[in-house]
Amino acid sequence: MATALFPGSFDPFTAGHEAILRRVLPLFDKVVVAVGVNTDKHYMFSVEERLALIRQKLADCPNVAITSYSGMTVDLCHQLGAQVIIRGIRTAADFEYEQTIAAVNRLQDSSIETLLLLADPEHVNISSTLEREKISHR
Repeated sequence: MATALFPGSFDPFTAGHEAILRRVLPLFDKVVVAVGVNTDKHYMFSVEERLALIRQKLADCPNVAITSYSGMTVDLCHQLGAQVIIRGIRTAADFEYEQTIAAVNRLQDSSIETLLLLADPEHVNISSTLEREKISHR
């Protein structure tokens, strides 16, 4: 059974995140959305709020599991039996960042692949940072 991991802080989970996830669903038997928790980072939404939002948006996806984690992403892949890490990219800067992270993950375990998907054109300008900005001005 092919399992993929879609990790991120998802603060908040945007339409761009959802679009990437829905595009990969047909490629895997199971996709685990993993909300990362970094104690050094300040979040707008609690882990519980982020998990609840994702569960609500993906309620129609039976092959999606949703969890939270801290620590190394590769370690979570091992725990879940995930062979692929899914990441979305919008810009060249995103690509450079994700390329570095993928290289570090590959050094930790060369059997885990990173699959980078380009954002759909309508989602290129969507980011969690901009979404938080909009929310804070409501």
